[in-house]
Amino acid sequence: MLEVILDTETTGLSTTEKHRIVEIGCVELKNQIPTNNIFHEYLNPQRSVSEDAYKVHGYSEKFLSNKKTFSEIAESFLNFVKDKKIIIHNAPFDLSFLNYELKLIGKPEIKKKNVIDTLEIARQKYPGSQNSLDALCKRFNIDNSKRRKHSALVDCELLKEVYINLLDQK
Repeated sequence: MLEVILDTETTGLSTTEKHRIVEIGCVELKNQIPTNNIFHEYLNPQRSVSEDAYKVHGYSEKFLSNKKTFSEIAESFLNFVKDKKIIIHNAPFDLSFLNYELKLIGKPEIKKKNVIDTLEIARQKYPGSQNSLDALCKRFNIDNSKRRKHSALVDCELLKEVYINLLDQK
């Protein structure tokens, strides 16, 4: 079975404020083993990056200004995730942004039934515990020292390890 670990970074926290995606990272797994097939793009959000978001990921408007827009990479992104289960930590957040971007260019949204939310799994397994990506890395002794700032691709690599540990713990 093919799966894709997916993460995004954004200009802010809400699509209702027209915040946009600035980075998409995807790591493909086959039977929970990385295939070395990745999808990664920094994106020009065509708007300002909030100060809070900049503090989280460190991507400035200047850095993003010469990157492709979502509409320019949408087809290759959709082809990458097509017919695969998508694994996301806190799926409602990333899905809201992905579906907002897809709606802006007239593409069908990604359906929740195609997504596995590792935050939901972690909350079921460890109710009342901290279940952030960092907390789960700590729980499973996963080295997250590369994660000084959020990065979609680094977070995908960490989530891949967390996901495998969550499945092994079932």
